[in-house]
Amino acid sequence: MFLMMINIIFAKLEKYYHLLNSIKMKFKILLILAISLAFSACKTNKKEKADVESGETKKWEGGLIFPEEVHFKTLKQITFGGDNAEAYWSFDDQQLIFQSNNKEWGVACDQMFLMNVDETFKDSIPPMISTGLGRTTCAYFLPDNKSFVYGSTHLGGKECPPAPLRREGKYVWPIYETYDIFVADLEGNITKQLTTEPGYDAEATVSPKGDKIVFTSMRTGDLELFTMNIDGTDVKQITDQLGYDGGAFFSPDGTKLIFRSSRPKTAVAIKEYQDLLKEGLVQPTEMELYICNADGSDLRQLTDLGNANWSPFFHPSGKKILFSSNFESERGFPFNLYMIDLDGKNLERVTHGETFDAFPVFSNDGKKLIFSSNRNNGGGHDTNLFIAEWQD
Repeated sequence: MFLMMINIIFAKLEKYYHLLNSIKMKFKILLILAISLAFSACKTNKKEKADVESGETKKWEGGLIFPEEVHFKTLKQITFGGDNAEAYWSFDDQQLIFQSNNKEWGVACDQMFLMNVDETFKDSIPPMISTGLGRTTCAYFLPDNKSFVYGSTHLGGKECPPAPLRREGKYVWPIYETYDIFVADLEGNITKQLTTEPGYDAEATVSPKGDKIVFTSMRTGDLELFTMNIDGTDVKQITDQLGYDGGAFFSPDGTKLIFRSSRPKTAVAIKEYQDLLKEGLVQPTEMELYICNADGSDLRQLTDLGNANWSPFFHPSGKKILFSSNFESERGFPFNLYMIDLDGKNLERVTHGETFDAFPVFSNDGKKLIFSSNRNNGGGHDTNLFIAEWQD
């Protein structure tokens, strides 16, 4: 699902390339204009920028790590082409599963791939562990390190479902009703189907305790969070407010959930959301972070920054959240990683790129962080995986 965000970001790139090139403008400005169309939320930030430990975004030629990125001791590039994202660690931190649409790897849309943590893929291809049919999203290891859960549309057809980028000029994500959640082994053999309800079921992640799965479902008519046991039993609804609740992750101790949501408030916004949802679409340009207990209690909004705040993940301490946001940009671009306390205080900027950083995920031992970035891609569209040695 989240790779749709990347596709949206570059949808208008070619159209504006010729216009800007003709007046000799720098490629940086080209990217900013392209992204501003994809995330046209040009409004004043609700939180003063003085609250952010930030710094001017600079072009840096000295390596993969920008000077201000003090939390990165080292940084290693893993992939070198296509859109690669949502990489998740095995429970023993020895392997990673990620999704990619790299055409050089023989796929037409997002499929799941397996890698060892010390591998890179500049001149090699990782093994695909999804069926190669339909479109997939959000794979996550199960505690045995021998199997994983993921969302797939393959029961609805072997072809990649269409991926509309806009509807009446507005940029959208498709919510495929053919998505269901499956369990597979590391050879790609599906061993169980966990969801059978009509409509969208996807975005599954597993508690570090190894006992629960949280996922997003349309089974009530709206996009809500649910939990279930890792065998698919004991399904419980977690959220019940209008809006797209998704991208949820458990805290390190399994007691809390962090997620992003686009919750319409006005009559106009509610109607627009509901009309799009009837067409199997959502608009991802305005999202905030929410936190609650694992049973749904004590729900509260964590951020109030404006624009798109998404792809949250708990810091190993369980006391902070790392997430991606474009709130500092009046034109919707760039996206950088930020960190915030659970009480919404001490907002700190972590990355300082000029393009796109998102999908941060800590290893279970807390020593490494994998994320997706457009850095070091030669000015192209590719979104690659990077692993950082983390230091507080």
